[in-house]
Amino acid sequence: MERGAQMEELTSGASGRIIPVFRNIRRSVSSPASLLRVLLFLHSFVLWFLLFLRRGGPFTSKTASAAASAASPRRRTCGGRWSRAAEEEDVRRRRELAEEVVMVPPVEEADEGGACRWETFVFMGPRRSALFCRSWLPASGDLRAIVVIIHGLNEHSGRYSHFAKQLMACNFGVYAMDWIGHGGSDGLHGYVPSLDYVVEDTGKFLEKIKSEYPGVPCFLFGHSTGGAVVLKAASYPYIEAMVEGIILTSPALRVKPAHPIVGVVAPIVSLVLPKLQFKGANKRGIPVSRDPAALLAKYSDPLVYTGPIRVRTGHEILRISSYLMQNMKHVTVPFLVLHGTADRVTDPMATQDLYNVAASRQKDIKLYEGFLHDLLFEPERNEVGADIIGWMLRRLEQQSL
Repeated sequence: MERGAQMEELTSGASGRIIPVFRNIRRSVSSPASLLRVLLFLHSFVLWFLLFLRRGGPFTSKTASAAASAASPRRRTCGGRWSRAAEEEDVRRRRELAEEVVMVPPVEEADEGGACRWETFVFMGPRRSALFCRSWLPASGDLRAIVVIIHGLNEHSGRYSHFAKQLMACNFGVYAMDWIGHGGSDGLHGYVPSLDYVVEDTGKFLEKIKSEYPGVPCFLFGHSTGGAVVLKAASYPYIEAMVEGIILTSPALRVKPAHPIVGVVAPIVSLVLPKLQFKGANKRGIPVSRDPAALLAKYSDPLVYTGPIRVRTGHEILRISSYLMQNMKHVTVPFLVLHGTADRVTDPMATQDLYNVAASRQKDIKLYEGFLHDLLFEPERNEVGADIIGWMLRRLEQQSL
């Protein structure tokens, strides 16, 4: 794949929807002077808006307040903000849906004599957020290792049941956690106040698993933006020490906005209106799998967020991507990174760069010719899963020598 190949401008990670942030700016900003005028205008606008918020705006009368309080709890307030009642109702609804996700088809469970033990539970994160989690374990209790799955942006852990089944067939236990604002976890759907929160939650979740299974090797798996989270988490020595290695599929490493000015404006807007949605986002989504059934299942799943990306969430993707690009050479954890060469969501050449410059002594890469973004949902998903399992088995053999 040529490095100069056209990539989608700024995507919502694993969901594969284009975010046309300030799409027309590239046509209008043609000189440094024009750029300066735009920045001055934006600076003035932000100052005016902050002053407006401080004074409470024009709707400060008791009548207006009463009208606002009488509104439906599901309705968003001015500026795209959600009331606490609306968020709590949203979480309750999603958690019920998460509990209903089929983790092991009843027919398979009956045919195999209950060869799998599975459960759902809630893990309290470091900020007292309730994080919805799943586990799949071989009924025999004989574990080679445990794989901790960190899903991608806008999806949820329940989508990985097929991969979990493939892992259990080789005596790997599986644990998975929904991010904040995703799946059945606390938070407004599709809103991530900080990806560093997800990194910290991942570390604490891994600590919990290690305490329950002392002596059992662990691997971290992350897809897309979840891959970026796992890579950053493994950069902390205490987390690296808890794992035998990490597996990254289609990691979000080189994410660029539609225009450089977006990188300047995004931090400001994300502070003022963090939950604001970009209304012009493409809700149809760009292709992330060559399997039509997998595409239909993903975008019809009520637990997959399909709305426009929120400002803070988009800024956090840019921020973690920038951090990882600047710190690739410091990566020392053993890793396997996988990417499809036809991926239009994240950059396979950035994956190649990670492999080339990382300081890890044990590192492997595989690029799948013509594959798209969601590797574990491609028609060749079993081949991809087998490659991951083979790599982990080799790592375990190396550690036993």
